[in-house]
Amino acid sequence: MRCIRRARIAAPVGVAALLPAAVRATEIDGATLGFMWGVPFIGLLLSIAILPLAAPTLWHHHFGKISAAWSAVVIVPFLVTAGIGPTSGLVAHTMLGEYVPFMILIGSLFVIAGGVYLRGNIHGSPGVNTLMLAVGTGIASIAGTTGAAMLLVRAVIRANDERLHNAHVMVFFIFLVANIGGSLTPLGDPPLFLGFLKGVSFFWPTVNLLQPMLLVSAILLVVFYVIDRWFYRRDAAFRARRDPTPDTPTGLRIEGGINLVLLVGVMAAVLMSGLWKPGITWDVLGTPIELQGLVRDTALIVLAGLSLRLTPAACREANNFTWGPILEVAKLFGGIFITIIPVIAMLRAGEKGAFAAVVRLVTTPDGQPINAAYFWLTGGLSSFLDNAPTYLVFFNTAGGDAVALMGPMATTLAAISAGAVFMGANTYIGNAPNFMVKAIAEESGVKMPSFFGYMLWSGAILIPIFLLVTWVFYL
Repeated sequence: MRCIRRARIAAPVGVAALLPAAVRATEIDGATLGFMWGVPFIGLLLSIAILPLAAPTLWHHHFGKISAAWSAVVIVPFLVTAGIGPTSGLVAHTMLGEYVPFMILIGSLFVIAGGVYLRGNIHGSPGVNTLMLAVGTGIASIAGTTGAAMLLVRAVIRANDERLHNAHVMVFFIFLVANIGGSLTPLGDPPLFLGFLKGVSFFWPTVNLLQPMLLVSAILLVVFYVIDRWFYRRDAAFRARRDPTPDTPTGLRIEGGINLVLLVGVMAAVLMSGLWKPGITWDVLGTPIELQGLVRDTALIVLAGLSLRLTPAACREANNFTWGPILEVAKLFGGIFITIIPVIAMLRAGEKGAFAAVVRLVTTPDGQPINAAYFWLTGGLSSFLDNAPTYLVFFNTAGGDAVALMGPMATTLAAISAGAVFMGANTYIGNAPNFMVKAIAEESGVKMPSFFGYMLWSGAILIPIFLLVTWVFYL
């Protein structure tokens, strides 16, 4: 049975850096695939969840090989069923058209934000921590969740590095800065940028997601303050240390400020790739490479190079900047990009695919959308699959007409958008910056929760809030 086919529509590479495979010019007929094709993806997720606890030495030294092994479990069957030509085209499409641009974007933000150092005495009290999380949440829709997270994560870690309990600070940082805060503009989170490319107006999310975003953020900040104050009151040694960095001059100041200008350049390059469509495309091993995507990726590499060149070495040293976290993300997400291909393809097949029952849950027998189901199914799948392609699947399930979705079906589009953005916070892999924050925090000595431990936090705190959001906005 032939399970790979040539796509007819070129990818809008403006979001290629932000999406996994099988989203745009899909080369897999998902209707021909059974559930067994999802086993490698599930296996990789379980490896990420279990092996760091069950076999930490093995995982630490060989997680890249484990990721590659699960990728091979996908690639080898494709070789057998489709042949070397189509399979090599599939791998080239995934790596050249999606994974490499993705890593260029994430890597440039990692390098540039890693050169910004906030020097001064920051005492991680409940009030200060809550303020930093609120600021990060506020700028995430402007700088993007990845940009905001990379800009602030090290400052937040340093403010709390002497605390007896500090992992909860980073958990809420992921909730708010790496996810919820990016819900108001297409620059904030990949799903909304994808909607922008599909015809959703730039400020539509600002108008339609502002109230849910403020409700979720306000509750989370209050809950965080209560939890943080509880831990803080039981940490007498830290409370007594009012000046955590006595050798640092009083007052706060930003060093490596040139990187803030470079971050604006990153935002401009990403936005340009979504707005500028010259219609020039090259075919590289069967993968369409559009001019705007090439210009964007080149600009990002140049901006990262300028950051490395212009930032004083002392800034990165003070930030404890190393290449370990981005290398870990590169190896693990390489496997995720490959193993997720058949899963997304089956989901996109709709009524003809293995996940037909899932698609039917969002529509009544008379064809009316069930907004609560759209919110929870988009969000639930976004928790484990990449949230951008999940958004696109349900965007198309709801009709795919941006004008109708912004008009009479505005609540449906809001449910899809909120589910994709908000529930990316449910797991470490729901959104790209989640895992980066985890890796940076662990490298800095923070004992972050395990994969399942983090889900206990998100399940206990986020799920009740999302139930409230459903009742208030989508029933």
